[in-house]
Amino acid sequence: MAITFPAQVERWDVFEAAAAGREDGNPFTGRVIRGTFRSKSETVTADGFYDGGGVYRVRFMPSFEETYSFELSGDFSGNSAPEEARGSFTVTPPEKGNHGPVRVANQYHFAYEDGTPYYSVGTTCYVWELQSDELWKKTLETLAGSPFNKIRFCIFPKHYDYNLHEPRSYPYEGNPMDGSVLTKENFSRYSGAMPGNSWDFTRFNTEHFRHIDRSVRALRDLGIEADIIVMHPYDRWGFSTMKRGEDGLYWKYVVARYAAFRNVWWSLANEYDLMPQKTIADWEYYAAVLCEKDPYNHPRSIHNCRFFYDHSRPWITHCSIQRQDLYKSAENVTEWRQRYKKPVVLDEIAYEGNIEHGWGNISGKELVRRFWEASCRGGYAGHGETFMHPRNILWWSHGGELHGESPARLKFLSDILRETPGLGLSPMEGSWDETAARAEVRGNGENSFGGGAYYLYYYGFMRPSFRNYYYGESGEYQAELIDTWEMTIKNCGVFRGKFRIDMPGKEYMAVRVRGI
Repeated sequence: MAITFPAQVERWDVFEAAAAGREDGNPFTGRVIRGTFRSKSETVTADGFYDGGGVYRVRFMPSFEETYSFELSGDFSGNSAPEEARGSFTVTPPEKGNHGPVRVANQYHFAYEDGTPYYSVGTTCYVWELQSDELWKKTLETLAGSPFNKIRFCIFPKHYDYNLHEPRSYPYEGNPMDGSVLTKENFSRYSGAMPGNSWDFTRFNTEHFRHIDRSVRALRDLGIEADIIVMHPYDRWGFSTMKRGEDGLYWKYVVARYAAFRNVWWSLANEYDLMPQKTIADWEYYAAVLCEKDPYNHPRSIHNCRFFYDHSRPWITHCSIQRQDLYKSAENVTEWRQRYKKPVVLDEIAYEGNIEHGWGNISGKELVRRFWEASCRGGYAGHGETFMHPRNILWWSHGGELHGESPARLKFLSDILRETPGLGLSPMEGSWDETAARAEVRGNGENSFGGGAYYLYYYGFMRPSFRNYYYGESGEYQAELIDTWEMTIKNCGVFRGKFRIDMPGKEYMAVRVRGI
């Protein structure tokens, strides 16, 4: 039997074994391949997948710098567990920038597997990877110079305002619409599938998924987490209305292809509550498949439109939230942390832009304010951009270039967050007109003062001309005045006991106090 695999792979990278197998019948449903990987520290069994052209693949993410042996099994070759489908490889130390997969840390926060804190500054580009090669490359160039370390995007194409063209490829073999004429007017009459679609939901278009492979790898190389939206309601092709068995086949295929990438997060759906054809039992079934088939326990969530899913469900690792109130979004982070006892990620708090929809026309200043508010309440916020464009290329869906004022300010915030000691900010009680946070420093109690103490106060649209601070008579504190919009940090000096910080009486100011 022909089998190919590398002799070595770095820790937390993708090891892939490819084997030649049978092409007759339907290999997506009629054949099975899986791999079992062993080292002195772990044994992992992972499902493989058919990648077209008689090629079957199994992917694996090693967690230890050890020698591994593996064997492939299944009926993909027509024989049972052939002797040749075995091998071994060496796992080398991770290269610079490879910190492993992201995990929940300190209950409300995140860290990479090697312990490096991870502060999520995410963005949304729903179908960036389904655009032209030119636009795909431009998006990656833009991301390389951006502050974003997580991006939400879909496997299925999207049908919605400003998304009325066909994607570069489809996930299944078949044809869309049978050549029907598509206009914005007739799109609006349909929910789910339009008449004329012809798909075989048992045969995947492997080139569609290979391109997503390339996209996830490209993001990984930029240090960006790929928050994969597996299902969504914005559909005219029929993918949102598949039957339970078709959904199950799809979920297993997706997990087999992408679980071995260290930078993958799973979002079961974008706006699950806009899919009336799916029940809570369906979503729990998809979650069960995911938990069973992903041996690496990647972050898992499900995203709402109007109604929250029950984020207390044990399979949900973090809350992926769209604000429910026109005015309040980040202001509710403290409440949601207390309710769900998990990290709170505000993946949609409205987008900087100027389109007709209220969710897509807030200012850059307001988006940045929401980010700071969420951060100081111990949560994480998500960016999006929806500016009118002569060719309807909106970052929120297509990627391309950024045009707003917020990304530079979010980079400034990201730099400040990465300077936080410990594993994240925790909200603390402050004055009624400020948002106050402390850092939990290893080795210090929650109420510790003096050396190692770290406090951050955000005033948003308030405009005080001075504030007083007091942390007791012992210990010295360095204070800094931060202009979150102008992106400046002013050293105000070192203080003991009660002290006053003069402020310019303008919006979007913050004060950082660190114990010496």
